[in-house]
Amino acid sequence: MGNYIKDRKPADDEWMPFTGLESSDSLPTGDIYVPLEEWVAARDMLLGRNSKLGVSLKNTDDVALIKDDLERLDLVVLEFPKMADGRAFTQARLLRDRYGFKGEIRATGDVLHDQLFYMQRCGFDAFELRSGEDLTGSLKAFTEMTVTYQPATDEEFPIWRRDT
Repeated sequence: MGNYIKDRKPADDEWMPFTGLESSDSLPTGDIYVPLEEWVAARDMLLGRNSKLGVSLKNTDDVALIKDDLERLDLVVLEFPKMADGRAFTQARLLRDRYGFKGEIRATGDVLHDQLFYMQRCGFDAFELRSGEDLTGSLKAFTEMTVTYQPATDEEFPIWRRDT
């Protein structure tokens, strides 16, 4: 199982990252995700597969490059190269709020317990924890805060505009 959380629970990761696409014969079976560069280069070939498909983005990639294909994608993987770099938070908000993406948004890289609650508020629903992070302890992050003040992907209104 490892350090993977999906929908606030430990889960098995059934997705396989794939690079080095040369032809349709080189594609593995099963659910795969490819880097944005390979998606752009081989989009039509990848869409011809009979399995689930995802794209991984660096935090410097423009989410708008995949906006027209989001209905065909089941997964978008967003990278946190270091804890202090939060650009993937914005990417997740754009995917959910502006482009209406309904599939899985996964956080990878330097994903820590302290960020999980906020990542979820921005639209992430799957998390590959950084090596060494305690899975059981990290699951508590989703319930440590019970009141939020600002609007986010998981709450449309600020606290003063909510019916309580």
